[in-house]
Amino acid sequence: MKKFINSVDSVLAESLDGFAAAHADLVALGAERKFVRRCELNPRKVALVSGGGSGHEPLHAGFVGYGMLDAACPGQVFTSPTPDQIVEAAQAVAGDAGVLFIVKNYAGDRMNFEMAAEIAEGRIATVVTDDDVAVENSTHSSGRRGVAGTLIVEKIVGAAAEKGLNLEGCVALGERVNTRTRSMGVALTSCTVPAAGTPTFSLGEDEMEMGVGIHGEPGRRRVKLERADAIADEIAAAIVQDLDARAGAEALLFVNGFGGTPTIELYLMYNAARRMLEKRGLRIARSLVGSFVTSLDMAGCSLTVSLLDSEATALWDHPVRTAALKW
Repeated sequence: MKKFINSVDSVLAESLDGFAAAHADLVALGAERKFVRRCELNPRKVALVSGGGSGHEPLHAGFVGYGMLDAACPGQVFTSPTPDQIVEAAQAVAGDAGVLFIVKNYAGDRMNFEMAAEIAEGRIATVVTDDDVAVENSTHSSGRRGVAGTLIVEKIVGAAAEKGLNLEGCVALGERVNTRTRSMGVALTSCTVPAAGTPTFSLGEDEMEMGVGIHGEPGRRRVKLERADAIADEIAAAIVQDLDARAGAEALLFVNGFGGTPTIELYLMYNAARRMLEKRGLRIARSLVGSFVTSLDMAGCSLTVSLLDSEATALWDHPVRTAALKW
């Protein structure tokens, strides 16, 4: 294992210190590094809080700021944040309008956010994301996994909260966006968790894992490496079939890198995916390409498609200012 670290035990703490210092105009660390919050809070809006295991950066701390999250709770690598982290984050950012938890569908995340909701004071609601079409159940979840589509929910609901939508409205919007969003990933290599020191799984030089999870969970099947067009075509077919979208529907296409894939390949995959989706009747109206929901150093990518209407498009276009997304 070759990584830029001083000690396996201090990786997260030192990374959080660096993140907060680099983006001191946007974020501040909570006590004992339990959460990252916005520097400037608006007590009149619904506060959005998310979190999960580290190793997926910039998810979620990179999306703390105007137009998205008010706070994020980083757990240890691939480990859920604890209920006390979540409670302290909620209390630090809560205003008069209540708090919305946005939670990926993993057993530990759901359990700890549910416990936090029971403990914390004030009005709290939850939206669960489960956009992965690869498998119905995995080693970490019951039902579909919450993956890169979580970013889209956070962005659209975050914009609505900035515009004054109430807590009930934010929940309904988040659930609607989640039901109109689907993702699927493919891995070319494993990732290596620092504490383990060895790859999570092994792939042959000519193999890929189709439908891999963001923690390295197994996908649909392990197959021989194929051309980019063939990979994009299989993923696009699975997503479109699951979405059951009408011909001519507008959509957002998000091509997400897993941490070890160069940008040149991500744009190549975007080109392939766009063609395959348009062939199936979708019209790509908005796009995002980059490594935003990663799996440490895994080589691979995911495709996410989110169906748009005029409201969702306007909220996607709404200004955002975070460490990872700005427009």
